[in-house]
Amino acid sequence: MRKPRLSLAPFASSPSARKTLSAVAGLLLGAAALTVPLLSANREAEAATGTNDVIANLWLWPWTSVAAECTNVLGPAGYGAVQVAPPEDSISVAGHPWWDIYQPAAYDLNSRMGTRAQFTAMVSTCHAAGVKVYVDAVINHMTGANQSSTTAYGGASFTNNYSYPSAGYSSSDFHFYPADCPQSDNQIHDYNNSAEVWNCQLVGLSDLKTGTDYVRTKIAGYLNDLISVGVDGFRVDAAKHIPPADLSAIKGKLTNQGVYIAQEVMPGGSGSLAPAAYEGIGGVLEFNYATNLKNQFNGSIANLQTFGPSWGLEPSAKSTVFVSNHDTERNGSTLNYKAGTTDTLANVFMLAWNFGTPNVMSSFSFSNNDASPPADGNGYVTAVSCGSGWECQHRQRAIKNMVGFHNATRADTTVGNWWSDGSNAIAFSRGTNGWVAINNSGSAVGSRTFATGLAAGTYCDVIHGDFNAAAGTCSGPTVTVNASGQATLGVAAKDAVALHTDARVTGGATTSPTPGGVAFTVTGAPTGNPIYLVGSVAQLGSWNTASAIPMTASGSSWTTTVSLPASTAIEYKFIAKTSGGAVTWEPGSNHTYTVPASGTGTINTTWNGSSTTDPAVTFNANVTTTYGQNVFVVGSIPALGSWNTSSAIALSSANYPIWSATVTLPANTSVEYKFIKKNPDGSVIWESGANRTLSTGTSAQTVNTTWK
Repeated sequence: MRKPRLSLAPFASSPSARKTLSAVAGLLLGAAALTVPLLSANREAEAATGTNDVIANLWLWPWTSVAAECTNVLGPAGYGAVQVAPPEDSISVAGHPWWDIYQPAAYDLNSRMGTRAQFTAMVSTCHAAGVKVYVDAVINHMTGANQSSTTAYGGASFTNNYSYPSAGYSSSDFHFYPADCPQSDNQIHDYNNSAEVWNCQLVGLSDLKTGTDYVRTKIAGYLNDLISVGVDGFRVDAAKHIPPADLSAIKGKLTNQGVYIAQEVMPGGSGSLAPAAYEGIGGVLEFNYATNLKNQFNGSIANLQTFGPSWGLEPSAKSTVFVSNHDTERNGSTLNYKAGTTDTLANVFMLAWNFGTPNVMSSFSFSNNDASPPADGNGYVTAVSCGSGWECQHRQRAIKNMVGFHNATRADTTVGNWWSDGSNAIAFSRGTNGWVAINNSGSAVGSRTFATGLAAGTYCDVIHGDFNAAAGTCSGPTVTVNASGQATLGVAAKDAVALHTDARVTGGATTSPTPGGVAFTVTGAPTGNPIYLVGSVAQLGSWNTASAIPMTASGSSWTTTVSLPASTAIEYKFIAKTSGGAVTWEPGSNHTYTVPASGTGTINTTWNGSSTTDPAVTFNANVTTTYGQNVFVVGSIPALGSWNTSSAIALSSANYPIWSATVTLPANTSVEYKFIKKNPDGSVIWESGANRTLSTGTSAQTVNTTWK
C-alpha cells in the first residue's frame, strides 16, 4: 500500500491522521499496492521457467543483490521467477519510508534500488540462472498531489502540481472534479462506485487519465522500455483503480503481446469492480487465501482438507497465492515473519498444496509501518545481508527446499492419503510424487505409520536436509518408504517432514544434476563489438552462435554467470558479434572446464589465453549429532557465507559420523572457517576454540578434521 503523507480535507493534517487515512484506504476495495505477479487464463503458458513457477518476492532488494541471489540461491533452488520493486524514478520523502517508491516522478530506470545499468545487468544475470524477472509497474498514478518534496531519487523533474516534465505529463493528463471525479475533494469516498474508484484519487495520489490515448501511449512506452531490456512480466499496481478497458488498451500497445501480465485487484465489489472483471487481462492476487491461512494456522489446520474454491477463492489457474505481502504483513491481516515457525509452516503448506501459483515473501525487518529498508543517508537501499535488517524467508531450508517439492508435484494436482489429528497436525500426499506432514501444535506427533503414496525407497527429509542430486545423498535425516508406500516416523512440535521423488536417496534413479552457477570473466577481447560466450552444452547454445550468451562489459573485462549442470565437463569459447550478426571466433583450441558438484565456479581467462579456475575444497568433519541436527561450514569469505549462519554451507551425513561437502573457493586465498550445528528450531551451536584456517592455491584439496 502506498502511504502518502498528504493534507486532505475533511481529514486532519496531523501525521497520525494522515496515517489513519492511508491505513483505512488500504483496507478498502483496491487501496493496497501489492508486489505479487498473477496468472492469466493459460497457466502453463505463463509458468516462470518450464515447470518452475514459484515466485520469490525480493521486495525492495537493490538490483545488485537481486542479481547475486538469482545466481546463488533462486536458480539452484528451482524458483521460477523473482518479483522486484518498482524500478521507475520516484519521489524522495523525508525519512525515506518504504512507500515512496509507489509514487512515480518519471519513468526513468534510476531509483533507490539502483541505476538503469544495474537493473539491466540484473535481468541478464537472472535469466542466465534460469529465473524470470517480474516488475512492479505503478501506472495508475504519479506522486501525492500535495507532497512537500519535489526531489526524486533519480533526479527527475516534477512539481507535485500535476506537472511531470520528465514523464511527459501535465495537468490535462489527470482526473479532476467535476469532469471526471464526482467528489469535490477529488478523493474516493465510495469504494463501490466505479466512477470514484477509477477516476478519483486513491489516498491523494495524482490519478492518471488512462482513458486517453496519449496517457496510454506514455504508459506503454515505459513498459516497452522494460521489455526491451528483458523484463518478462508486470504486476500492475492498483489495477482495480484502472478500468479494465483501459488496461486492455495499454496491453494492446505492448511490443510483446505474450508478456506476463499481473494485476492487483482487491476482493470485494461486484460487476466491473469484481476480480473476475479483470481476469481476461491477467490473474488476481488471492488475498482471501492469505487471510484464511492466518485464521487456520492460528486455529486448527485440520480444516484445510477442502481448501480451495469452496472457501470463496478465485479459480486456481487465476490465483497467485501468498502467506503475506508487504502490505498485509504490516496491517495484521495475514501472518508475517514475526510469527516465526508458524509463518514457516504456513509457507510449507502453500508450497505443498495444489492451489494457485505460490509467491514467497522475503521481508526486511520493521518495527513500525513506515520503516525504510536498510539504506544509506540519502535513502538508497544498501546491499542485502540476511540477518542484518533482512529476514530472507525464501532462504530458510524448510521454505527453499519446498520449492523443489512444489516443482516435483506440480504436474499432478491430486491430493490423497489425508490424515489429521483433528486439530493442528496434518499429512497428505501429492499424487505419487510427494508427501508432507505438518505439525502446527506445541506437542510432538508420536511415531506412527503413514500412507505416503510414494514408491518404495529412501527419501531425504527436505525440511531438515539438502538433497545432492549429483551424489544422490542427503545432508539431513532420511525416511524409508516400504513396498506398501508406508513410512513410520514422528513429527516434532511446530515442525514438518517432507519427501518427494526428486529427493530420493535410494530405491530408484535420482534426478539429473542440479545446475550450479559458473562465473566467466574474459579480458583482452577485441574492442568495437559485444562479446558472447558459446559452448558444448545447451545452456551455452550448443555451439550455435545465434544462441550464444551475451556478456556484460566491466572495465576492460567481459563477464557473465551461467547456470550449468553440476559435475559436467564442458567446452567453450568466446566470440565477438556485430549488430548485423557477423561473428569473430576466439582463435586457438576450445577452453575446457568441469562444473563443480556444488557451489559457484569461477573462470578467469584472456582472449585465446589460459584460464585460472578456483579450486574445489572438500571438507570432511567427524561430528556426532542428535536427531534433527545438521552440520554446516561457515567462514570469512562469501563462498562460505561471510560468517552469516543463514548462508552457511550444508554438509552431507551420507557417511555419518563424517559430514562432508565440496565447495569451490577463490584461488590463492587465506580463509578462516568453523563448523556449526543447527537444531531443528533453527538455533545454532558453534564449534569451540579458535577459527580454523586454510590457504587455497589453485589445486583441489581435502580437509579432514574432528569437531572441537
